[in-house]
Amino acid sequence: MIVTFRSKFRNTLKNNERQFKAALLFTVFFFLGFSGFANKILVPMDPEAQENHLKAYGITYFALENQIKAQWLLNYRGGSFLFEAEESLERECKIRGVSFEILTDNDAKAILDEISSPSKNMESVILEKAPKIAVYSPKGNKPWDDAVTMALTYAEIPYETIYDTEVLNDALILYDWLHLHHEDFTGQYGKFYRAYRTAPWYIEDKKNAETLASNLGYDKVSNEKLAVALKIRDYVVGGGFMFAMCSATDSFDIALAAEYTDIAEPMFDGDPSDPGYQSKLEFDNTFAFTDFILERSPMVYEFSSIDMTSKRAVPMEKDYFTLMDYSAKWDVIPTMLTQNHTRLVKGFMGQTTAYNPENIKANVLVMGENKVNGEARYIHGVKGKGFFTFYGGHDPEDYQHRVGDPKTELELHPNSPGYRLILNNVLFPAAKKKKKKT
Repeated sequence: MIVTFRSKFRNTLKNNERQFKAALLFTVFFFLGFSGFANKILVPMDPEAQENHLKAYGITYFALENQIKAQWLLNYRGGSFLFEAEESLERECKIRGVSFEILTDNDAKAILDEISSPSKNMESVILEKAPKIAVYSPKGNKPWDDAVTMALTYAEIPYETIYDTEVLNDALILYDWLHLHHEDFTGQYGKFYRAYRTAPWYIEDKKNAETLASNLGYDKVSNEKLAVALKIRDYVVGGGFMFAMCSATDSFDIALAAEYTDIAEPMFDGDPSDPGYQSKLEFDNTFAFTDFILERSPMVYEFSSIDMTSKRAVPMEKDYFTLMDYSAKWDVIPTMLTQNHTRLVKGFMGQTTAYNPENIKANVLVMGENKVNGEARYIHGVKGKGFFTFYGGHDPEDYQHRVGDPKTELELHPNSPGYRLILNNVLFPAAKKKKKKT
């Protein structure tokens, strides 16, 4: 009996030991398997699955800041983002209200295999680093006066504000991406003369601009603004990325074209313009526009024939523009810049609303157009080693923004296709580039 009892006891111990080892082994394999199971995070960007498209860009920027591997899945579910699974990233998605999905490695591989198929107009782009962002804007300017600063703030993407002093002191080399606020680089104070020349804010802005120009060593604001434009040109030629909206787009090119002639009338710079200055414009110097005719009258709220605002006959309810389709595997850059959950984007106006195709250079890509009115809304080009994108209009969710209008509340427009185009450009410098083939 004693031998039998001891034998049974030993057998029981051995069974318990085996069961313990089996349980331990199961636990180890379970957690190993679980880590493989939840190894990727997908932030979808299709209209059905994403609650907040704009903040999704901020999540991507957060991932890059924290060295979390990221990929931009071009044309896959509206241009989704794929990340290595990290608890901090999942937590940020929940805090910011960004929809996300947990994927297995096999699920992620299946998606990437689908994207890599030659039959699919898709591509996966590695995002390498969080770009350092500068917004060129006058000090004291309200953030809601500019759609880009609103987009960056809402998406929680950090940026620094710089202006003429910093630009002229070569601060641009510190930044990967530069946005031009709605500036007038021609020194004509936005052509607001007719409507606002007696307004206190106009008088104050003019005085401040003249003081700044003098402090920087220039006798006229137009000369100082030209010097700034030339510095920005050199930044882009050297490899920088510039994004501009509304009047900053055409006034920038006009300033470059008028480098060797005075186009400003006496009420703007204190002396007459050069006789026949139209014939002295140097269109080879510009980024995007050519053969434009300048508006000579200071009483007209317009710079040149580039802008289509006065030529528009499109009712608000029918004012949309269409984004172009590109080959994701061959034309990676324009595909990145046009990622959206819809190809049809609601139109919006500004001092410079849209561009006359007759004044766009042949080597500039029209990425969005209003076919009804025959106008370009969203264009892109290469200058030297760098890139530029011009976007017509003032605020994608404020159809006809006027001086003094209340700011747009982006909390009411978290899925705005028009604002997505701005944020595509913000992430563009983060991408590992592939040369455009067509």
